[in-house]
Amino acid sequence: MASKTNVRSGRCHCGAVRFEVALSDGFNSIRRCTCSYCRMRGAVVVMAEMGGVRILEGEEMLTTYRFHSGAARHFFCSRCGIYTHHQRRSDQSLYAVNVACLDGTSPFDFFEVPVMDGVNHTSDTGKPTRRAGTLRFIPAG
Repeated sequence: MASKTNVRSGRCHCGAVRFEVALSDGFNSIRRCTCSYCRMRGAVVVMAEMGGVRILEGEEMLTTYRFHSGAARHFFCSRCGIYTHHQRRSDQSLYAVNVACLDGTSPFDFFEVPVMDGVNHTSDTGKPTRRAGTLRFIPAG
């Protein structure tokens, strides 16, 4: 598990699902993705290793969604519908956690977020993951 400084608490919108996450590399792994699903979901995520997400309350409230290859498992609160985290397709030993669910954290805390090319996913192409661009947040003056 990551160091104590990288352990964060989180929850869904309604609070039915509460969890603790040990971030693998703090917020250094922050990213977005261009795949069809992530494009619609719009979440900014950060990585946690297998075992790094611990559900404290409401595990029975979580529901999952799988698409395309079925390898990635996306977890949602069945009450409020908020996406909390998913097991990654390209590296199933990692979970991507929605930063908007982490207490005291907002996707708008990050001025630049790398955007990965999920349309041309490495598991489909056999090529290394490609960075598609950068999402920038510029606060109004």
